[in-house]
Amino acid sequence: MSRKKALVICPGRGVYNKTELGYLKQYHSDKAELLAGFDALRAAEDQELITALDGAERFSVSKFTRGDNASGLIYACSYADFTVINCEAYDIVGLTGNSMGWYTALACSGALSANDGFRVVNGMGSIMHNNAVGGQILYPFNDENWNDTPGKKAELEALAVEIEGLSISIYLGGMIVFAGTEDALTTLEKRLPVNGRFPMRLMNHAAFHSSLQNENSARGKTALPASMFSKPNIPLIDGRGHVWFPETVNVQELWDYTLDHQVTQTYNFTKAITNSVKELAPDILIILGPGTTLGGATAQALISCGWDSLLGKSDFIARQAKTPILAAMGMETQRKWVI
Repeated sequence: MSRKKALVICPGRGVYNKTELGYLKQYHSDKAELLAGFDALRAAEDQELITALDGAERFSVSKFTRGDNASGLIYACSYADFTVINCEAYDIVGLTGNSMGWYTALACSGALSANDGFRVVNGMGSIMHNNAVGGQILYPFNDENWNDTPGKKAELEALAVEIEGLSISIYLGGMIVFAGTEDALTTLEKRLPVNGRFPMRLMNHAAFHSSLQNENSARGKTALPASMFSKPNIPLIDGRGHVWFPETVNVQELWDYTLDHQVTQTYNFTKAITNSVKELAPDILIILGPGTTLGGATAQALISCGWDSLLGKSDFIARQAKTPILAAMGMETQRKWVI
């Protein structure tokens, strides 16, 4: 039987929560050598070991959502998940990710080694934690069937222009993540109508993917040299929707994008997904663990471009029940489809 073509998606911050505690212990207790390498890098920086964090008795929001802890922990889970995808059943035709997930995608593609990928993730997570500026707010523009509410997206985009110190951090399916200074976010909260749990402040998140990160971008470039990078073995789709085909990659440009544009400019996860499926035509999209929260945004991105006749949430649910197009490894039932 021929292999299915798979696009692999790497999650970003905010996906390792209380229900994910013990993820590495549960699914990757056999990867002692890989995890020991990550722990050694943490130990060298006098940081708590990744395996110790994952093995904690209880989950602490203040501790586990900090950039210097969350980034490395999520990377370890995602990278380990990537290594157990059944490559006899799936031909991985592309890699993309949301926000921090771009760094994980680089490592999974071979553009960074496993340990150098950890160095980038852990290094940038620590830099942004130690030099935190601003924050993020999440707000939806989709209706209940995951279609755009007419005019809502443009209305939200206008606020990012009108409010000083505010910008769009991430286009995330049917949602926008805003980045801004504390004053800008406070003004935004007053301007946005309450919609259930929105507007939602994201815990321990700085103003990622905005010009407020210019100094952290420079710090990252100093700490993480281009010599760590190489050409990928698998096509990469970045936060602009640009496809980096292995044979055409300029390594210096890949390093520069990763630590400059990717850090200081809007990350368009929606375009990363829509351009990926248009360019690579995968049969299935595999979202690495931990967590399950990226599935909705990914489905919304597919609906936004009408991929494979998906025109709304009901279409997606029906398609998943018949011939799944999305597999989230953070969900036990769907994990079994791909390992």
